[in-house]
Amino acid sequence: QVQLEESGGGLVQPGGSLRLSCVGSGFTFSAYTMRWYRQAPGKERELVAGISSTGGSASYADSMKGRCTISRNNAKNTVYLQMNSLKPEDTAVYYCHAVGPYEYRGQGTQVTVSS
Repeated sequence: QVQLEESGGGLVQPGGSLRLSCVGSGFTFSAYTMRWYRQAPGKERELVAGISSTGGSASYADSMKGRCTISRNNAKNTVYLQMNSLKPEDTAVYYCHAVGPYEYRGQGTQVTVSS
């Protein structure tokens, strides 16, 4: 059974930081590109960051460039999203996706940036 389980979301003040984690199981994690998306209420899903299967390359949305870092540990089947200098407009549900021969998505974790 394929699972992607996100964690690490929560309420944080503007300017704060959060580290999201996503653990995959039931598929060959190391063979998949991993991506983080987010969706705010009333808005379309937005790609935040992606990382290649080996971790050798990463890309970021312009809105998050310089404020977040995506990384992965294939030995732990885990992808991370470190987010800094958070803004209220970063409030959204954050999802991890595994992209490869198939595509899988987790249930999401809520990130709320508010004072």
